[in-house]
Amino acid sequence: MDNKLVREDPLTVGSVAKRCGVKVSTLHFYESKGLIKSTRNIGNQRRYNRQVLRRVSLIKAAQKMGITLSEIKEKLDTLNGKTAPNQEDWQRLSMHWKDSLNERIQSMQKLRDYLSGCIGCGCLSMDACPLYNENDKLATIGNGAVLIDNLAVK
Repeated sequence: MDNKLVREDPLTVGSVAKRCGVKVSTLHFYESKGLIKSTRNIGNQRRYNRQVLRRVSLIKAAQKMGITLSEIKEKLDTLNGKTAPNQEDWQRLSMHWKDSLNERIQSMQKLRDYLSGCIGCGCLSMDACPLYNENDKLATIGNGAVLIDNLAVK
């Protein structure tokens, strides 16, 4: 059989899932979110262009970095209809995410460093709270764990 013909044959959902190391349901989910696209054959079964392998790999890599699917989709939508991102696309996308990741890392380091302290939840009920929230003073700052939220900006 001609190798070129084989490479252009569309892939089944099962073969894409196996090659990418994801579950079939993950591919269905990605497709429902507009991250990948498939066509349907005469039997109404999904078929994927081989370039989807690179796109799924990019999605997985970005997710491992903590990038949300909505952020990934936003950037993939800038590829002007390209099915598979190339190295230049990855460089551009990853540079955008680098600043966001650095901010997240700093925030997590601060959270780690202050984890054993008071989070400023405003509970008034903890006898051992290192920061007694007398007269609910923290309510003027905001709702929820306001000291944790403010760590990111300190």
